[in-house]
Amino acid sequence: METSVFAVMSQMAAKYNAVNLSQGFPDFDISPALINRVHYHMEQGKNQYAPMKGVEKLRKQISAMINRHHQQPYDSEEEITVTAGATQAIYTAISALVRKNDEVIIFQPAYDIYAPAIRMNGGIVKYSTLVAPEYSINWDEVRSLVSPDTRMIIINTPHNPTGAVLTERDMKTLEKIVAGSNIVVLSDEVYEHLVYDNRKHFSAVRYPGIACRSFVVGSFGKTLHTTGWKVGYAVAPAALMKEFRKMHQYIVFAVNTPVQHAIADYLETTGFEGLAAFYQRKRDYFLEKVKNSRFKIIPSQGTYFQVMDYSAISDKPEVAFAEELIKEHGIAAIPLSPFYDKKINRGQLRFCFAKKKETIDKAADILCRI
Repeated sequence: METSVFAVMSQMAAKYNAVNLSQGFPDFDISPALINRVHYHMEQGKNQYAPMKGVEKLRKQISAMINRHHQQPYDSEEEITVTAGATQAIYTAISALVRKNDEVIIFQPAYDIYAPAIRMNGGIVKYSTLVAPEYSINWDEVRSLVSPDTRMIIINTPHNPTGAVLTERDMKTLEKIVAGSNIVVLSDEVYEHLVYDNRKHFSAVRYPGIACRSFVVGSFGKTLHTTGWKVGYAVAPAALMKEFRKMHQYIVFAVNTPVQHAIADYLETTGFEGLAAFYQRKRDYFLEKVKNSRFKIIPSQGTYFQVMDYSAISDKPEVAFAEELIKEHGIAAIPLSPFYDKKINRGQLRFCFAKKKETIDKAADILCRI
């Protein structure tokens, strides 16, 4: 196993004091009300182990949130588990169901936990390559990859690292492909509230033929700007969640208690309806500031990442060019090539725009001078 590209680039950014648009974390303050609730629950003595499945109030709030956004009920007792971030939820779902020689279809460029988690559990990774520049799914290729040994298909929408968003047609096509099979779907939807330009997020929970066989994963780190708190969740039908919890109890057992209580309180009074507009303004501001650079850009459809093509600037491989940007120009990004099985180089980097105005201004000034 290799060290994650996120760790490598962030370490280099710190070493060279570069503007860090690589790892996906906001650099602005979070809600003071949320911090106050954590403090409150610490003072109230909520400092010991939480229930293995998660604090009851938070599970109920997650259930209400999903029903409000997608009109789908999930039982908070049997179908929802709070996790130590979305990454743990993804690893746990894979560990619960994937065994030696089981095949798992993933879409590349793929978030970097998927393939290692599959291999660590003895599974076989089968790649379907997204079609650039829109990074859409080639469903004919997916059909050709499905076999009697296919155990799982992992989808990710909005997609990290490209920012692409699956359509309703995509979801209905997936629903047809898995119909009548034993294939489980793992739907990584951690950026579900960050979708732009009047697009909609089509969650797996909305489609009965997918929902009945799916783990759906979400993240409060992304929605509350608190990536360091590492609180996420997984929802699934009771039979699947039962298997999930068997693994969850031995991977982390329980998640930060006062933070769970604080998030539950926060969700009781606050929704995420304005979050997409908030981040779209940041995306648009970033794109306006770099429009005179030599980078080629297709605006991100979702997430807080923007892919930028540097082929007009350099023909170096992506990792080498990303390292050059850090060492010689003082700005850090993530190369896309590590997200491919064969380290495909398309001359593209991923930049995070979940930053305050001052950071974006500084980064854009550098990018326009390259």
